[in-house]
Amino acid sequence: MIRTLGRRLLLTVPTLFGVLVVAFLLLNVVPGDPVLEMVGERADSATIARLRAELHLDDPLPAQFGHYVWGVVRGDLGRSYITRRPIARDLAERFPKTVQLALAAMTFAAVTGITLGVLAAVRPGGAFDRIALLLSYLGVSFPVYWVGLLLILLFAVTLRWLPPSGSGGPTFLVLPAATLGMRSVAFLARMTRGAMQDVLSSDFIRTARAKGLPELAVVGKHAFRNALIPVITVLGLDVGNYLTGSLLTETIFAWPGVGRYVLSAIAKRDLPAIQGSILFLSVVFVVVNLLTDLVYAQADPRIAYD
Repeated sequence: MIRTLGRRLLLTVPTLFGVLVVAFLLLNVVPGDPVLEMVGERADSATIARLRAELHLDDPLPAQFGHYVWGVVRGDLGRSYITRRPIARDLAERFPKTVQLALAAMTFAAVTGITLGVLAAVRPGGAFDRIALLLSYLGVSFPVYWVGLLLILLFAVTLRWLPPSGSGGPTFLVLPAATLGMRSVAFLARMTRGAMQDVLSSDFIRTARAKGLPELAVVGKHAFRNALIPVITVLGLDVGNYLTGSLLTETIFAWPGVGRYVLSAIAKRDLPAIQGSILFLSVVFVVVNLLTDLVYAQADPRIAYD
């Protein structure tokens, strides 16, 4: 376990360092003066000079990078041009909402996708098999914003069952979670169907049927348990994508998470917020995938990470 952890940590170091360099260069490559973005063009020269000194903008580039790294180590991601607040605080306030949305989307994808996949495998060519196949094509073909707008049109505008946007209660979570998880539903349904069909054609399943076990016991107790292992593995490895891939979904449904914050920063050219968000989301993605790898390595010793 300790060796695996050490190996994985060593592999994450160059990744995080590369992200750190890219995030730092963002402010130096994009045209414009960061100080003028903060105070406006009407600011007096003394104020501009003071801010440039505080931000170390007149220092050599390596010195600027050193100050930036030291700030990141201390948890200082800079200050937003728009909110005028520390970016770390903005992200910390919004991240729980992103986690909430990601967990809801993952639950929706797992329950819906696995159920459709099992039903499709039990009766190949039947109604559920065709539904699962149709969802597989639609799920990977439709862009996220199309799925979101269609769900809003159907369930919020036409049927009036659910609110179209916001975050006032559990009902506000249904549509964004379904939108974010729809692509995974298609993938999990197809994967579960294939895994179930492989298991159902195995010798031990034929033996169980020959012994006269009920079909429900054969499918539910024996086939489903074995087919679920690779599906759960892929679902766990996809946790990072749920946490970092919600930008469009949060914007469509006005969900107050990190994704909406990032797109708002991009639209308003809030470069420090973009810079801090890139670094924050990259660290979250790397850490979540690292923890997931370690959990599976601990649960199944046959899994090796070289």
